Amino acid sequence: MVRVRANRFRALGAVLGLSMAAAGCSPKPHIIVGSKNTTESAILGEIAAQQIERRLGLHVERRLKLGGTLMAYQAVREAQIDVYPEYLGTAYMALLHHASFEPADAMTNEVRSELATLQQLRWMETLGFENRFAMVVLKEKAATEHVETMSEAMKQPGWKLGCGFEFLERPDGFRAFLAAYPDMQFTAGPVSMELAALYPALRKGEVNLVSGSTTDASISDPDFAVLKDDKNAFPPNPASYVARFDTLRRVPGLEMALEALSGKIGGDAMRKMNTDVDVRHRTPAEVAAEFLKTIP
Repeated sequence: MVRVRANRFRALGAVLGLSMAAAGCSPKPHIIVGSKNTTESAILGEIAAQQIERRLGLHVERRLKLGGTLMAYQAVREAQIDVYPEYLGTAYMALLHHASFEPADAMTNEVRSELATLQQLRWMETLGFENRFAMVVLKEKAATEHVETMSEAMKQPGWKLGCGFEFLERPDGFRAFLAAYPDMQFTAGPVSMELAALYPALRKGEVNLVSGSTTDASISDPDFAVLKDDKNAFPPNPASYVARFDTLRRVPGLEMALEALSGKIGGDAMRKMNTDVDVRHRTPAEVAAEFLKTIP
């Protein structure tokens, strides 16, 4: 009797399964949002994930802090992720291998066209802020030596640069910096370190110049000063989302949900979110949820 009932239950389950398939029932679209291995990229990835969940009612898988620029780009090209945040100047020079940069509008058109044609990727509208490399010194040193610009710094001896690995490797980083300021007087080669270690190293005097970013939490610290890039060594670098065209086609409303974030994140807002995570030790998920409450 037990065996007969078990067989009946299995048969009933099979019938129900066939009925659901016949009725057109199917799992909801699966979306994977990725990011690079920086605080800012993780926050932007979390904002995208939560925006999709609240607008479309879909569960989003997070693959945040995948690695550097090339690793995140490879992941979206190979469909390991569907969406991730990227920067215009980075895409133009580091990903698409242009030797020099142009005005932001021209670069945007070129990046959008090349990514669509070559990789079937959609370059979305800017989120509203940019993140350029920024050369940072102790404010006391800048005041004592009367240095406000990189050209003025180039005339001073004794610089020791601390920077992240990508700054050394990318064409829009150290190479662009040296091309614009060829007479910088370094005491030794650049010291590569984790991004989180840059500002502590500067404060301790282990280095006296670091390559930060304009939206870093520590940029607003009163002990630090940003030297003006008066030779425009670094390209415009507004942030946008990159998404796979095939994902946008299979998930109705996805493109509209992401584009609703365009122009909504200013530089001050991004810097505050970075500060909330790096200094106040909140999670990217928490600050993303708080930010999205300000977006209708």
